[in-house]
Amino acid sequence: MGRRSTLSPVRHVIALDVGGTGMKAALVGTDGALLHQARRPTGREHGPEAVVENILGFAADLRAHGERHLGGPAAAAGVVVPGIVDEQRGLAAYAANLGWRDLPLRDLLARRLGVPVALSHDVRAGGLAEGRLGAGRGADRYLFVPLGTGIAGAIGIGGRVEAGAHGFAGEIGHIVVRPGGTPCPCGQRGCLERFASASAVSQAWAAACGDPDADAADCAKAVASGDPNAVRVWQEAVDALADGLVTALTLLDPRTLIIGGGLAEAGETLFTPLRDAVAQRVTFQKLPEIVPAALGDTAGCLGAGLLAWDLLDTTNGKEETG
Repeated sequence: MGRRSTLSPVRHVIALDVGGTGMKAALVGTDGALLHQARRPTGREHGPEAVVENILGFAADLRAHGERHLGGPAAAAGVVVPGIVDEQRGLAAYAANLGWRDLPLRDLLARRLGVPVALSHDVRAGGLAEGRLGAGRGADRYLFVPLGTGIAGAIGIGGRVEAGAHGFAGEIGHIVVRPGGTPCPCGQRGCLERFASASAVSQAWAAACGDPDADAADCAKAVASGDPNAVRVWQEAVDALADGLVTALTLLDPRTLIIGGGLAEAGETLFTPLRDAVAQRVTFQKLPEIVPAALGDTAGCLGAGLLAWDLLDTTNGKEETG
């Protein structure tokens, strides 16, 4: 037994962020402190059933770690996954990278762990964390947009994130910004994520410079050094992104616009031209503050922890008023 087992139990929850290839997890204290962190592969090469078993096994191991080192098991768990999520029914409805459909992940985890479980979408959970703990702190309304393999979004309103009637709210990556343009796997043509995601910029720069291994980070470096080809590729992405963001802010009127993901790592190479491009496009709209995300790749895990604590707060509230 560890030395901590003789101390008072530390109240905590399990936070689990499931990605396409890897899982990030933490045991999170009442003050948001990360008491323990771990990572594992999803094992998706072995099929969707293996991924599910790996998630359940990882969660069980995290529960056991809490029992051994924090004086007792976790009080709840939060798990976030990519793809389409039905939060009300606790279903991981669809994830192309992981191969599942209508997976009752919330109930599977609750049975394995014996505690309440919250299930959510990874980007919405990341947006929740950015709003409460990161770049959106103090903003009553914000939009979180991570620019990664694709582009998603999280609409923050009054300390929560709006999922929408069917779980599709915030899918800004599928706003059509170039009608008739590049086909998108979603079935439309000219979607924002075909032009302004980190993967889209990587593809465009690899084609422009003739190096198939070149990526968006290489493009950003070439922009900073004044390469005219890179400047052209970069500006095309920035213009498309600004078009999509202005559509979003026209509808949502956020106070803060938080940009994250791989492309945001370019810093002012992205933010200076992006702020200019958005400012040039607004007319009657109020210009939001446009800021980089603050939490990096821990946002999803932190958001999962917040969801678990929220679940306990809701449950306790019902018990007290019931």
